[in-house]
Amino acid sequence: MPIEILMPALSPTMEEGTLAKWLVKEGDEVNSGDIIAEIETDKATMEFEAVDEGTMGPILVAEGTEGVKVNTPIAMLLEEGEDASDVKAPAKAEAAPAAKDDTPAQAAKPSDTPTPAAPAAADGSRIFASPLARRIAADKGVDLSTIKGSGPKGRIVKADVLNAKPGAAPAAKAEAPAAAPAAATAMPASPSADMVARAYEGRVYEEIKLDGMRKTIAARLTEAKQTVPHFYLRRDIKLDALLKFRSEINAQLADRGVKLSVNDFIIKAVALALQSVPAANAVWAGDRVLQMKASDVAVAVAIEGGLFTPVLQDAEMKSLSALSTEMKDLATRARDRKLAPHEYQGGSFAISNLGMFGIDNFDAIVNPPHAGILAVGAGVKKPVVDTEGNVTVATVMSVTMSVDHRVIDGAVGADLLKAIVSNLENPMAMLA
Repeated sequence: MPIEILMPALSPTMEEGTLAKWLVKEGDEVNSGDIIAEIETDKATMEFEAVDEGTMGPILVAEGTEGVKVNTPIAMLLEEGEDASDVKAPAKAEAAPAAKDDTPAQAAKPSDTPTPAAPAAADGSRIFASPLARRIAADKGVDLSTIKGSGPKGRIVKADVLNAKPGAAPAAKAEAPAAAPAAATAMPASPSADMVARAYEGRVYEEIKLDGMRKTIAARLTEAKQTVPHFYLRRDIKLDALLKFRSEINAQLADRGVKLSVNDFIIKAVALALQSVPAANAVWAGDRVLQMKASDVAVAVAIEGGLFTPVLQDAEMKSLSALSTEMKDLATRARDRKLAPHEYQGGSFAISNLGMFGIDNFDAIVNPPHAGILAVGAGVKKPVVDTEGNVTVATVMSVTMSVDHRVIDGAVGADLLKAIVSNLENPMAMLA
């Protein structure tokens, strides 16, 4: 039975992607682990490994095709003795057009034995198994949740199922509960593209197509503002001690080719503050809060057409020079779209610094599942009143912390911001 090769989910948030390039052609021999295609996600171009072995059959999705949904068949893999001519025509058949009101559409039938649906574990999480492994498991009555996969990233493959002992098939799913009643007030729908275009009829404009990154940013930020209960905390931070200390330490590091930025100090200050206020070092997980042990800090990096938020893991443990070197590397590869998913996913708290662009202050949007984000403005000389009541001039930086109230309450957020301010106004203490 031919094996369907499905569009992979190369990151937890991936819903569709672009099939950038096929690295094999029909008739090529394919082994498990071979790189067979390049897939463009919303963030990067990644290699796609085969999980089964066989001969490459019909290619169903041509390279360069955009918007291919995850789990859509993109090619067929033939097992020993199978002929591509037997499956080529039905496999490449186009999807049936939408049915008219009086004519129900007939579902396409690519094979006599459909591949079982992707199974799920008892806790509802998805079990990753190849189509062939699922079919064999169904025939043998093997519960895939009891098998440890030996394929790439723990995926269950043919050999794993063949080596497993037959047993009772998983119990049938319980009857689906009745549909929940519709919300009393639905969210207002945005005007369609045609409606907007009609409003500007007769005006000259250029239509810019959204790429995967822009679509993802639009969807995630809309979701964040609609579902995350934000609140905002603001403070001014006097930077004179930090700027003096930075100048002195950079002079000492010049021979090593290291030059610390104010942003490096902010990363370190946030990382240490999250350790001082552990209740704030957490993420929202739907029906629970995950309180993290290490300070994994995400930093927004602007790139052409969007942004990345690479994550500096264990930032509280690293020296300022190590953080500076790592941040420069991540930022460079982010701009080249060369980051791997594990380098820009995760973290519990983020930093967005627009001070370098001359912005005095702004409010950032929390990026779920993070519990907060620090919006950093520019350092500006301002008159301030010192402890003795005298008016002096100081370099002041305005920051706004946006917080997910489901995770962090007001007092906890205030403690976190106080710790950040203290670290930045007393920079030498961060080295203790």
